Amino acid sequence: MADLIEVVDVFVDEQGRHGNPLGILWSSPQTRKREQEIARDAGFSETIFIDRIADGSAHARIFTPVQELPFAGHPTVGLAAWLLASGDDIRTISLPAGSARVRQDGDLVYITALPQWAPEFSLQRLDSPADVEAIDPDAYSVGLHYVWAWISREDRTVRARMFAPELGVREDEATGSAAVRLSAELGHDLDILQGAGSRLYTHVRYLGQQVEVGGRTSPSRMLQLN
Repeated sequence: MADLIEVVDVFVDEQGRHGNPLGILWSSPQTRKREQEIARDAGFSETIFIDRIADGSAHARIFTPVQELPFAGHPTVGLAAWLLASGDDIRTISLPAGSARVRQDGDLVYITALPQWAPEFSLQRLDSPADVEAIDPDAYSVGLHYVWAWISREDRTVRARMFAPELGVREDEATGSAAVRLSAELGHDLDILQGAGSRLYTHVRYLGQQVEVGGRTSPSRMLQLN
């Protein structure tokens, strides 16, 4: 059965480059009970399914190629940006983990999450951005790893990469939930350069009890799965 899905790139840079691809589908009788199969066939780190929109809230579920997640950053930001670009007055994204507030600031779209919604990443600080860039993803065979170094501590800029064999993801290009965890751990707003060149921005709220994560999202394109 062929499935037609929308695809956007989330956390692109100012020129619209890089970003983490996200598959977006409306739930239907044709997709129900096939979400995991569709996410595996799409091959993205996450695919998000919209169950319904009511009273300014989009109710959705997120799947990696191997499992459902209660929360993930780039699908939540990407869905919010896609719905806003479509003209929907979306104020929250409702996920199994909880309700994430949505805010738009120019071409940036943010969502606010609780750090405990995010998976328990191993946060590994290295000495330099070059050390982060030199890592072989195959060095990680289990677990969830967010490896980072300061580009400039004064400017709160960070170089990062994420490896998640536990989720069926060798390397993730841009990881909003890991950015939430790192910001909460450090207690700082951050400007994160991740992967090949994706950009994520975070703001710590309420003494670290909440973290806002956001960035730019590309226009959508259609993809047909076999």
